Amino acid sequence: MFFEHQLQPAPLIKRYKRFLTDISMEDGSIKTIHCPNTGSMRHCLDDVRQVWYWDSGNPKRKYPETFELVETNQGHFIGVNTGRANALVKEALEHNRFSELAHDSFRSEVKYGSENSRIDFLLTSGVQNIWVEVKSVTLHEAEMGSGRGYFPDAVSSRGTKHLRELSEQVNNGDRAILLFCVQHTGIETVSVAEHIDPTYAEAFQEALSVGVEVLALAADISTSEIKLTRKLDVIT
Repeated sequence: MFFEHQLQPAPLIKRYKRFLTDISMEDGSIKTIHCPNTGSMRHCLDDVRQVWYWDSGNPKRKYPETFELVETNQGHFIGVNTGRANALVKEALEHNRFSELAHDSFRSEVKYGSENSRIDFLLTSGVQNIWVEVKSVTLHEAEMGSGRGYFPDAVSSRGTKHLRELSEQVNNGDRAILLFCVQHTGIETVSVAEHIDPTYAEAFQEALSVGVEVLALAADISTSEIKLTRKLDVIT
């Protein structure tokens, strides 16, 4: 997936009010850009060399520019645009890039479950349904070991609900997959963040016990392109 607009670099000043980020321009002025990530972004802004953003060219937008990537001082890229996760998975599905996601057809945003959820992708393979829930992973806990990635980065009651819904589909005789979309080039393994959300961790183990599958896919990221290319180990 090539970025629709050319990315431009800038020094970071701060991110605030969740959806706003201030950057420094070459003339010394400060520009406020849109941050398409309302989550905690835990550790994503701890070690920033520069950020990369794009200009929509849309004068009707209050903040025409959008924050896309963090480049760390170690040379890693972090995709902070959470909307990319589903688009990356959709692209991988369209090209049948991973055998674990083999399918005849797929649909997105399908209502399902007893808790009134929407699944990110419903795949069909023959007569079998495969329910795929996508979670974006950007949390790198360096103090826990080099390359260790975690989800969630904050308490996530919504994520816990999704685990219950996936478990329900397995109990109904279908396959269900929790898919971690890793948008941090420094992450090499993925674990559930029990130290952040023990309730989610408990639900995760319960989901595994009934047969929910877990898959972590890593994105190669540059300033021109982002693409899911390889599987990572999930430490359970």
